Amino acid sequence: MTNKKIYFASDLHLGLPTLSESLPREKLFNSWLDSISEDVGELYLLGDIFDFWFEYRRVVPKGYTRFLGRIAEMVDRGIPVHFFTGNHDVWMFDYFPKELGVEVHRKPIFKEFYGKKFLLAHGDGLGPGDPGYKLLKGVFTSPTLQWMFSKIHPNFSLWFGNQWSVSSRYSKEITHVFRGENEQITKFSRITLEKEHYDFFIYGHWHSPIIYPLEKESNLVVLGDWLVSNTYSVWDGESFKLMRYKQNEPDEVIDSVKL
Repeated sequence: MTNKKIYFASDLHLGLPTLSESLPREKLFNSWLDSISEDVGELYLLGDIFDFWFEYRRVVPKGYTRFLGRIAEMVDRGIPVHFFTGNHDVWMFDYFPKELGVEVHRKPIFKEFYGKKFLLAHGDGLGPGDPGYKLLKGVFTSPTLQWMFSKIHPNFSLWFGNQWSVSSRYSKEITHVFRGENEQITKFSRITLEKEHYDFFIYGHWHSPIIYPLEKESNLVVLGDWLVSNTYSVWDGESFKLMRYKQNEPDEVIDSVKL
């Protein structure tokens, strides 16, 4: 067993529905970050950490000071932190790399940890189908639209962005149930496996924590969220675990795979 572990988490949605109401969630997540501080080798945050984010050249959204401070501290200690843009925080540019030293990813990446191969992505827009969503995502990732939005005063643009983000969610409770073979990420993963083997496909976005077997030695993992589940995953070189954080109690093992 290795002495440093690889941790994965996603879908914190900080700022939902308001900064003050999401503060307990931010503090809980920071408590989790503190709990892994001694054995974390790398940290991967797979998108939708913020419910809305937009960076101006000299302005970033108000709030999240405790979370940003924890991340900066980890990087300063030499722990690599990776941030994937999700569909809610897609308008992230260079603040995290320049100010915090965090590497930002906008597309799926491929990594090898302790001899096993991982594909990591937020997950939205992958796989066949859903042309309407893919068109909408293309619009929001357009440099022209981003440039136009940046010309609006932050007092209005950030308020508008937060209101739009909150209104797009029908409830704080995420009720989506992972549909197995009918999910786009499952189809995407199987198409990818036809070309190259990966031991783990790790996704955010779906909010339903699960380890879903694809083949005998290949698994799809949905990380869950910190709105309802408070879940994360960890790989130590021998076993992969999907966990639920329980402050002041031992964390719960939801599922695990040993390779």
